[in-house]
Amino acid sequence: MKQWIVFEGGEGSGKTTLMAALEEHLVSRGMDVLCTREPGGVPIAEAIRRIILDPQNKELDPIAEALLFAASRRQHLVEKVLPALKEGKMVLMDRFVDSSLAYQGHAREIGLDEVRRINALATQGHMPDVVFLLDIEPIKGLERIRADRDSLNRLDLETMRFHEKVREGYHLLARENPNMIVLNAQKSVEELLHEILETLFP
Repeated sequence: MKQWIVFEGGEGSGKTTLMAALEEHLVSRGMDVLCTREPGGVPIAEAIRRIILDPQNKELDPIAEALLFAASRRQHLVEKVLPALKEGKMVLMDRFVDSSLAYQGHAREIGLDEVRRINALATQGHMPDVVFLLDIEPIKGLERIRADRDSLNRLDLETMRFHEKVREGYHLLARENPNMIVLNAQKSVEELLHEILETLFP
């Protein structure tokens, strides 16, 4: 059984909404489920999240940004995710290493191999069973964000070209990772949930 499930995608792709729908379904089946997010999930990681996403931090260096994400990831992993997996819970996560690869590795042009090295120490080989990539055109995702949020974070405010490069990065990763399943994020939540359940319970 796939126990550790990660949702990836650009801004406004609907990860949070779909993850909540999946959690509700799994709980209705009597499963013990943990939902969490990156960056964040535990107090130290949430503090790092605030630094990363603060629109005032315009001078944040791309490598420093990647290191902050990895630090947040490590704390979240050891404090919350790994204990939950050990207890037999199903873990649903909003983002993991692929986000760093797409955003910092590809869009920030640090390089995929460099970001993999940064995260190798943070994760120590712990990787999810399956990754669902919610694919959406950046302009449509950002329209959703602007309609749903009162304020935008530092990444939301990046250029359209940056968000297009994030999507490019995700497509590169999907081609090389058999555990990453690409879903059309413009489908309804019901349709997407059906596709996910077919993967989890074939």
